[in-house]
Amino acid sequence: MTIILGLESSCDETAAALVTADRRILAHALAGQADSHAPFGGVVPEIAARAHVDRLMPLVEQALSESGVKLADVDAIAATAGPGLIGGVMVGLVTGKALAHATGKPLIAVNHLEGHALSPRLADASLHFPYLLLLVSGGHCQLLAVEGVGQYRRLATTIDDAAGEAFDKSAKLLGLPYPGGPELEKLAAQGRAGALKLPRPLLNSAEPHFSFAGLKSAVARAVQAGTHESADIAAEFQAAVVDCLIDRTRRAIMSAGSMTALVVAGGVAANGPVRAALAELAAAHSLAFVAPPGWLCTDNAAMIAWAGAERFALGMVDD
Repeated sequence: MTIILGLESSCDETAAALVTADRRILAHALAGQADSHAPFGGVVPEIAARAHVDRLMPLVEQALSESGVKLADVDAIAATAGPGLIGGVMVGLVTGKALAHATGKPLIAVNHLEGHALSPRLADASLHFPYLLLLVSGGHCQLLAVEGVGQYRRLATTIDDAAGEAFDKSAKLLGLPYPGGPELEKLAAQGRAGALKLPRPLLNSAEPHFSFAGLKSAVARAVQAGTHESADIAAEFQAAVVDCLIDRTRRAIMSAGSMTALVVAGGVAANGPVRAALAELAAAHSLAFVAPPGWLCTDNAAMIAWAGAERFALGMVDD
């Protein structure tokens, strides 16, 4: 059975994983950096890169030890090759190159977005191409027709900020600790959406893309006004994001052509209200709905290893 070693270091998560071609995750070792970046309210690229240098090889050794697999038994090494914070990407990719060179194993350079795009196929063996993907994270917000490995048709993207970035910045405006997205979701559960009115950028527009900058600015004004409870602002912000995501995704369903499923991936896919609304939308259009487990939505090495496995099976390796 093919075994792929995957390395992920594109932002502030350092990870190594071993995944087989039959979708078994033999090991997944991950080290977060939230405590290091919390004093700054966001990821500091230099701190992140230095942490990757210190942590990546010990995590590789941990994954090999936990799985009982020897490096010599690995069939190929997959590493994130971008996009991401350049320092972190360099650490992971150079490590992957070094391991591949030293062992004589093939190298597979994985686009981080492709890792997210294919991760639902790791979680659900019944998911077949083509499917409609909402890729929604801290750095990206896109709707893609996933037609095959390496075959992606972009239907929409953000014209300014990503939804996850809007979550994190709005959480910071509300005085919530880093990482802010999950904290804002918790706070929103205590508030009342509709207690104030925030904008829904591009809602019902013929324009296919996303926009969240105006919504984020509206949150800043609401916080500065001081006339509403923080929980109500959080609840209305989250409702506005959900409305925008659903409106844009509905438009994509109508324009994408025949799809087997509606799929969500990326860090924001771990948000409960986002998942619930997308599941309802998929059902309304007679589409299967696939959402990977929460940990597989955020940055991880299992999705990189799986993307590597999909590419390796098609002979798609790199020099």
